Amino acid sequence: MPKSTSKTENNELQQLQAENAALREEIDQLKDEMMRLISRNLDLSERLEDDVDLRRRVEVARELLEGNIERQRNADLQDDGQLMALIEMRVESDMLHQNPDFDTAALARLLGVSQERLNRLFRRQTIYRTPEAYIDNIRLLSAMRMLREQPNYTIAVIAEEAGFGNVRTLQRRFQEAIGMTPVEYRLMMTRDN
Repeated sequence: MPKSTSKTENNELQQLQAENAALREEIDQLKDEMMRLISRNLDLSERLEDDVDLRRRVEVARELLEGNIERQRNADLQDDGQLMALIEMRVESDMLHQNPDFDTAALARLLGVSQERLNRLFRRQTIYRTPEAYIDNIRLLSAMRMLREQPNYTIAVIAEEAGFGNVRTLQRRFQEAIGMTPVEYRLMMTRDN
């Protein structure tokens, strides 16, 4: 019986070894399949990132295009009066003059026209001669109104609110325009009331 048992055990051992080899081969195939799937997922992930980046670029391009269309519409205003009305509406009602950095270049960008076109328009159509002079005038009128109507405001607050950036600039512009300082103007206005 020992030889027969040994033969049976030997057969079982060979069968187990064959199953083990088959399982190893299946594991190797599964590893290969897993590597292929990981590679595919990485590729899909990169494509997805590229797609998101492309969508972002398309959105930026669309916004730029819409901005250019709006600028073109404004630039196409052949009538200087229409453009001047648009300038007055945007600068005064939107209170753009309150930003000390708002200048001719910013106004041109806002309207979608060249600075040269703005300069020509102001030379031909206004008493201000330049967009900068126009913006300064609006700032000055705003400061004068605050000096009359807001007695609690300091000169520094008025300079900031009107868009002059600092007291010295307000004082200089005031002196140039009406020949007195903001304090003198405020005193004169309170005396007259």
